[in-house]
Amino acid sequence: MAETGLYYPPDPSSWEMCTIGGNIGTASGGLCCVKYGVTAEYVLGLDVILADGRLLRTGRRTAKGVAGYDLTRLFVGAEGSLGVVVQATLALKPAPPEQLVLAAEFGSAAAACEAVREIMAQGHVPSLLELMDKTTVRAVNAFTKMDLPDTTEALLLAAFDTHDPAADLTALGKLCAAAGATEVVPAADAAESELLLAARRTALTALETVTAASMIDESAGAGAGRPATMIDDVCVPRSKLGEFFEGVARLSDEYRLPIGVVAHAGDGNTHPTVCFDGNDPDQCIRAQQAFGAIMDLGLELGGTITGEHGVGLLKKDWLAKEVGPVSLELHRGIKEAFDPLGILNPGKVF
Repeated sequence: MAETGLYYPPDPSSWEMCTIGGNIGTASGGLCCVKYGVTAEYVLGLDVILADGRLLRTGRRTAKGVAGYDLTRLFVGAEGSLGVVVQATLALKPAPPEQLVLAAEFGSAAAACEAVREIMAQGHVPSLLELMDKTTVRAVNAFTKMDLPDTTEALLLAAFDTHDPAADLTALGKLCAAAGATEVVPAADAAESELLLAARRTALTALETVTAASMIDESAGAGAGRPATMIDDVCVPRSKLGEFFEGVARLSDEYRLPIGVVAHAGDGNTHPTVCFDGNDPDQCIRAQQAFGAIMDLGLELGGTITGEHGVGLLKKDWLAKEVGPVSLELHRGIKEAFDPLGILNPGKVF
């Protein structure tokens, strides 16, 4: 696509290993969704094999069209429970200029979330606005040896791909300082920008190496047990983002487990990651309890249990809690119409 001057905007942090099919199945987002939107907005049409073997083609080539139900959107995010996508027609956009990144350190997650609220309220449109809490920063440091400041309580990464990104970063840096940033560091060029983004892109992988023991004693290393994680993807209104970060910190203390939070802060989509020793039965139980408590917290704050990862098996009970009995009945009716024998991704979602 590069030779045509076009590109596909969705930018999941797992871009090196994920697939277009997986992105469609979960209606995934990505680091740049705050400006460019999520996968669903770029799927124009699909070829889908139905449960009875028939081929269904959805979508159209015109810019507008409302003939019939929007079956394309119905399949995007259905987690393979309604049909098997075998071909997708995707929208592309003109490639933007190279983006520049700014890193801002904060003494609290609440201050960083206030900066996010102010940035968006004033109409800024960064191409990326990502937030990492102190647990995540420590994990990234241990994993990558990047020497990020261990003293920071929250690290905000922002980027602009406008024609004058340096000016936009200057304005955004002033907002961060006014919100309480202890240090604001704008990248000088694309190379420095990529170095800063590497911290965010490796965050979830870094958290996969963490256990409760290793966070207490970093020298414990692999001997701390078998690192395991349960990754949530709760999305809350941006106005509630600070309360959510504070609530997760309380849950980390309550369940005595590290919970690192990284967030697509520009749209309120968070990834709290519960870290535990997979060889410790008690920690496994507490991890599951913490995972559920995080979803409960998100719902209490007016959010959703999944912003982009889907329901799968783990979140089925919370899906019913979120959508309610009437909606759940309609969802099951749609599933029955497309897959009466229950052979498509059986047991998932419902």
